[in-house]
Amino acid sequence: MLFSSLLFLFCFLPITLFLYFIMPRGKKNVWKNTVLFVVSIIFYAWGEPTYILLMLFTILHNYIFALFIDKYRQTKPHIAKTLIIVSVILNLGCLGFFKYSNFFIDNINNIFGLGIKFLEVVLPIGISFYTFQTMSYTIDVYRGATSVQRNLISFGAYVTLFPQLIAGPIVQYKTIAEQLDNRTDEMKTFGDGIKIFSVGLAKKVLLANNIGALWTTVSELPQSELTVMTAWLGIIAFAFQIYFDFSGYSDMAIGLGRMFGFEFCMNFNYPYISQSATEFWRRWHMSLGAWFREYLYIPLGGNRVAKWKFFRNIFIVWFCTGFWHGAGWNFIIWGLYFGVLLVIEKQFLLKWMEKIPRVFRHIYLLVIVLISWVFFAIEDMSVCGKYLATMFGFGGVPFADERFVYLLLTNAVILVVLIFAAMPTLPYIKNKLMPKYGKALEIAAIPASLVIWFLVTASLVSGSFNPFLYFRF
Repeated sequence: MLFSSLLFLFCFLPITLFLYFIMPRGKKNVWKNTVLFVVSIIFYAWGEPTYILLMLFTILHNYIFALFIDKYRQTKPHIAKTLIIVSVILNLGCLGFFKYSNFFIDNINNIFGLGIKFLEVVLPIGISFYTFQTMSYTIDVYRGATSVQRNLISFGAYVTLFPQLIAGPIVQYKTIAEQLDNRTDEMKTFGDGIKIFSVGLAKKVLLANNIGALWTTVSELPQSELTVMTAWLGIIAFAFQIYFDFSGYSDMAIGLGRMFGFEFCMNFNYPYISQSATEFWRRWHMSLGAWFREYLYIPLGGNRVAKWKFFRNIFIVWFCTGFWHGAGWNFIIWGLYFGVLLVIEKQFLLKWMEKIPRVFRHIYLLVIVLISWVFFAIEDMSVCGKYLATMFGFGGVPFADERFVYLLLTNAVILVVLIFAAMPTLPYIKNKLMPKYGKALEIAAIPASLVIWFLVTASLVSGSFNPFLYFRF
């Protein structure tokens, strides 16, 4: 069930809110957490009924492991250490089996000329997200960074919480442990949640869906019909689509969380205004970057090690970052591409770039990111290579043609809107006006949200193009 669907907006969400707010709080929000747990299971079962048992198994074994880890952490640390190792292996084993088994079978077949049949498994929606969340919980209990959750329903609510279940942000338990047991319901928080959700909804339906249609058109063109400018226009469209698609869903998740009294972490902070790959990854999918930094990069030694170990750490982290996104060599190459860029920047490029004008630093960032999206968007490596060759005019490819002009002109308005929306233009204007017109802006937010919902509803009723790119991760 998509957040950006009529079923969710006008059926599931209103019923859930009604049930949640009529339920008494109880000790440590037990009744409200029960509602969230039950409706989240229903939400997940709507799209993945086959894997409900896998979800429940994930909840149960992490809950039990955490209890015993907490029990033995100080009195018998060797037992606690064994338990956390087994827990991590079990979590990664489930993720690896469902997400990567056929990838490994395919590569073994290609290398050794074997004919091992693919396993008939379907990737469970959201498994990459909820696996990382449960792992962070058990690891933090082992470290003593958070207290153990003894209420199974409350822990289940944390794992299955439908606002961030299928697409993040990756919420570490320690960041919402207090909220899980002691959050309060306030009208202002609820109102803020509606506004944030409405902005995310507009990003997804009105912006990402519309520009996504352009990328679909370009990506389906025969290679012989692509020109240099058409290829660049297509990947620019994809860059906007994936940003507004994923950041829109993150905003909707954050907004939904606010409605239920949770404060989720920010996941995007205008990444396309960055001036280096290093800055880009401080602004893009921030919860994933924070997870890898805390649970992989720092435990490996970070940058406080010998240079060759630093390079090794970067290689491991970015190999894992790419592989997390998908079981394909294109994702691995995409991750390592950024890993190499980050090493180059940290070693010497950033110091040199500080001496050149901001505009050239920004152009550099946009070019390297657009190149990276080719690896991300096109899973067939031979097609990916040809697309990149076309972008840079290799093989006598025409520079432009009538189709490019037509696609550019018919999408000119949405492209201009996307450019402004990808920059912090509206927050800047709001901050300037807030001291003087704060009350008026708060009042204006109500009709603005209603207009967004009207336009979104009209778009969803009249159209069928409503994909979500990160569902496959």
